[in-house]
Amino acid sequence: MPDLTHLHRALAGVLIAERSLDDVLTDVVRLAREALPGAESVSITLLRGDEAFTAAHDGRMALDADELQYERGYGPCVDAGRAGQVFLVEDMATDERWPDYSARAAAAGVGSSLSLPLPVLGRSVGGLNCYSSRPRAFGPEEVELGQEVAAFVAVAVANADASARSAQDAENMRRAMASRAVIEQAKGVLVERHRITPEQAFTLLTHASQRTNVKLREVAEQLVSTGVLLGAVPR
Repeated sequence: MPDLTHLHRALAGVLIAERSLDDVLTDVVRLAREALPGAESVSITLLRGDEAFTAAHDGRMALDADELQYERGYGPCVDAGRAGQVFLVEDMATDERWPDYSARAAAAGVGSSLSLPLPVLGRSVGGLNCYSSRPRAFGPEEVELGQEVAAFVAVAVANADASARSAQDAENMRRAMASRAVIEQAKGVLVERHRITPEQAFTLLTHASQRTNVKLREVAEQLVSTGVLLGAVPR
């Protein structure tokens, strides 16, 4: 078994800096391609409920082969992710497990493939997909090595995905706080203008939003910036 210390360090290194999930996964597939002998093109399939999509790829062959599977809803990379199993296609031209896909992939130049699940906390979050133009490019040693690589890749994918989700959650929180702040300002304007309670002011804002079919935050922003309450009923 080759020494995976360098790969492990390299995968850990791509997660150190603040980078987008796309950039991280692009580096991950490049590293996986370099680590796996015989792999001419590599991709990562991620699963989101029933949806499968290619999150990153190194080489056009992988993307084209992945998309052939997504069109059909099945294939080695899709099934590896969903079933948590390794699928080795030694010769794409003669494989009969996915006949329609295999014929199309072989016609597109894929000779063989190796699809490995990405296990995270007892479940598979997707698949690491390796493709070659040569039949039988992946043997038992490549399968064993691929499983080791996939385990590292799964951690990298999970950490990068969690980081991206955390960043999005933080942005959503920031927007929510900004929205609440402008609504409070608008309520203050109405309280001062009409000598009403904050609760009554909020009711005026929500009614204005409903009448104009404009988001509550936008109604509030308009009032604060211009002094005009959209949809206000003339007195």
